[in-house]
Amino acid sequence: MAGEDKLEPYRQHYAALKRTWQPATAIYQARVAAHMRPDVRVLDLGCGRGGIVERLGRHGRWIGVDADLCSLVEHRLPWLPRGLAHAEALPFADDTFDIVATSWVLEHLRQPAVAFHEIARVLRPGGAFLCLTPNAAHPIPRLNIACRRLRRIQAAAVWLLYGRYPRDTFPVVYRANTPEAITRLAAAAGLYLREIILVEDPAYLMLCRLPLWLAALLEHLIPATWKIHLVGHFVKRARRSRGADI
Repeated sequence: MAGEDKLEPYRQHYAALKRTWQPATAIYQARVAAHMRPDVRVLDLGCGRGGIVERLGRHGRWIGVDADLCSLVEHRLPWLPRGLAHAEALPFADDTFDIVATSWVLEHLRQPAVAFHEIARVLRPGGAFLCLTPNAAHPIPRLNIACRRLRRIQAAAVWLLYGRYPRDTFPVVYRANTPEAITRLAAAAGLYLREIILVEDPAYLMLCRLPLWLAALLEHLIPATWKIHLVGHFVKRARRSRGADI
């Protein structure tokens, strides 16, 4: 979800109202930061034009990949090693990275099972996969699915909600975007669940010109399993030694 800056004023209003609340981006960043060391090897999968690497890139050895060439060319960190690649075919050897971090990418994957196996392959045993993605159970992604065939309406909605230009809008399929789906895909690839956090965010409703109190109330009434953002933390299973008991 590019164009997040347009939502920031609304999030600040909500944070002032609910002191214990943190946006999903802050939770995701904190989970990635907890793994940082000078020698840690990090793959920023779907690095876009910037993002978390702009805040944590000096604390590890980062490499970025993205399927969009324009985003790579216009990346805001010229020093970042980066290349053109799809999540389903990562150009790295097995066991290369300590961390694979990805935000606003899983919703675009047409072959998520293949992508998850690639993520597991390039992670070293014991390495962490951390992700931030929309929860497809929330009404807004459901609406996005319902109207995606109406491209003009969708383009207008994306501009209204996110302030995002058409060139930064990519098709979404939401095939890995519920806690159950992402856990199942991860487990099949050899990644076990450490943590999933679902995070509300009424900023999206406030952009529809709803007052803060009403947006907050509607978000509060949404079932806990429908909260709009999902932060996931998975770990690659360590290999058993030949002499280990089965």
